[in-house]
Amino acid sequence: MATDSKSLLPIIDISPLLVNCDDPNMMEDVGVAEVVRKLDRACRDVGFFYVTGHGISESLMKKVKEMSHQFFELPYEEKLKIKIKPGAGYRGYQKFGENYTNGKQDFHEAIDCYKEFEQGKYGETGKAMEGPNQWPENPQEYKEEMDEYIKLCIDLSRNILRGISLALGGSPYEFEGDLVGDPFWIMRIIGYPGVNQENVIGCGAHTDYGLLSLINQDDDKTALQVKNFAGDWISVTPIPGSFVCNIGDMLKILSNGVYESTLHRVINNSPRYRVCVGFFYEINFDAVAEPLDIFKEKYPGDKISQVSKRVVYGEHLVNKLQDTFVNFVEHI
Repeated sequence: MATDSKSLLPIIDISPLLVNCDDPNMMEDVGVAEVVRKLDRACRDVGFFYVTGHGISESLMKKVKEMSHQFFELPYEEKLKIKIKPGAGYRGYQKFGENYTNGKQDFHEAIDCYKEFEQGKYGETGKAMEGPNQWPENPQEYKEEMDEYIKLCIDLSRNILRGISLALGGSPYEFEGDLVGDPFWIMRIIGYPGVNQENVIGCGAHTDYGLLSLINQDDDKTALQVKNFAGDWISVTPIPGSFVCNIGDMLKILSNGVYESTLHRVINNSPRYRVCVGFFYEINFDAVAEPLDIFKEKYPGDKISQVSKRVVYGEHLVNKLQDTFVNFVEHI
């Protein structure tokens, strides 16, 4: 049984952070310091929080969801025109039953998009991800709207991470430069059908792969659930105009385990179709993720935080995708 989120997930107005995001001395601003304090508490307590004051218009947030609804309402034959194909970088439309989490079938359909890169740029590891994103022609201007939305999400993610970097006791720029100077990103546009029975798993319990996730969900249906560190499932009630934000596996590693990536799942108990547009901000595809020296020095005595893992992000992503699509790839 999930409990309601209204008093359990923090709501953080990050506008002071955005106003001062290019100032290396931003922590001297009282508003920024308060945002940083709230980010630290949210990341330590649950790993999820609402973000408001983020500067992306509510009209654009609604439009990308409305256009996604229009796509998912099309006949299957139309949607299959951009079907994911073997060797095409896991990009495009996947129909119901093709996505697996922890070996179990999820009840959703989706369009999967990734940052595009030149053939051969990342050698053998990158080969599995090579290819152009597949955008539908219907609805018209969908690609253009999404391109603009993605650019804004990249900038927003970078700025939130400056606040998180300060929250961990570093400079604002620990998650930039060689590590995230050329950030990879993932966009999953997911459709969850309405159901007439309870507890159909739209997406099974999982943590996210990367640094930071921005979730733009339908305003009128509650389906996302977060497992807090006490072991309770929290239902994440949508707040119009906000993003639900969470930290992923790479941030857990880089922070030396001080911040934990959090299990979450989707159960759409509504009889109405639900759309969620998830943007996932990652480190460079070929970057090595390991605890940053500054955080190993700052948290030497916390046994829980001693994460010794070294992970090349691109390898981590490809392995996760191959696990997710193991049945799908074999039966195309």
